[in-house]
Amino acid sequence: MVNARILHITNMNAARDEIRKIGADAGAIPWLAPKTLYITIKIENISSSSANIIKQEMLSKGGDAAVNRGVISNSTDTSDVLIMGTFSQLQRLVYKLGTHYSNLQEVSGEIQRILEGVEKGKPKHLECARFRLPIGEKTYVMGILNITPDSFSDGGRYNSIDAAVKRAKEMITEGADIIDVGGESTRPGHQPVDAIEEISRVVPVVERLVREINVPVSVDTSKAVVAEKALHAGAHIINDVWGLQRDPALAEVISRFGAGVVIMHNQDSKEYSDLMGDIIRFLRKSIEIAEKAGVSRES
Repeated sequence: MVNARILHITNMNAARDEIRKIGADAGAIPWLAPKTLYITIKIENISSSSANIIKQEMLSKGGDAAVNRGVISNSTDTSDVLIMGTFSQLQRLVYKLGTHYSNLQEVSGEIQRILEGVEKGKPKHLECARFRLPIGEKTYVMGILNITPDSFSDGGRYNSIDAAVKRAKEMITEGADIIDVGGESTRPGHQPVDAIEEISRVVPVVERLVREINVPVSVDTSKAVVAEKALHAGAHIINDVWGLQRDPALAEVISRFGAGVVIMHNQDSKEYSDLMGDIIRFLRKSIEIAEKAGVSRES
């Protein structure tokens, strides 16, 4: 009986492992692995001429690209592009765009960054003050500790320092890898609090936690002044639901302390033209803000 199945190979390490299991010659693995990964990349709103170049280059390499029908007839100025090909074909596309088309070097660099994420050859870590967390080895569980009267999950339950520290220790026993302390609810319809009140809720708990537990302590805040006080008290990570886009000074504070940062997506408007595309665009802006402030990619 023939036993055939589809393999969902999502990175180069998995590709190499599957080829190795087959018993292929070791020297062939570097050549075969990039051919096993089929990748689809969407690029938004580039010029029609650039879209046409990408399509023709992918066709010449055995791949393809979907573009707006107006690209071929020259009846549209811009187009999204859906690039379809193997890892190997995309590597060749990156080289060609980067060396032969000056106007497509940014596109080449962006595709290259995507391929580096798929490669997964070099170990990555999240640097957060004195902690260094390996990325890709496990899923980290963040235990949420709200020092608030109105959070939807545990509001009002841990308003004393002793109760908060006790709950943090319980969550670590239950498997939490990080404790996230919040002094202001971010649920829909929450009551905003000023920085002084938020600091008074968060900092005393952080001071106790960093003395009594041995996992990273994160603070959920969007205010630079709160983050500075919390990091001075010993916190290791800042978790910002507004992705560093609400308080312009926050990224600089994180950079100065060498803290880790959790960037989340949020927006006042509920309108999206393309949900995933809009979220990724938001997060790209957040990363750009962090890097301009001196926050390393490892943070």
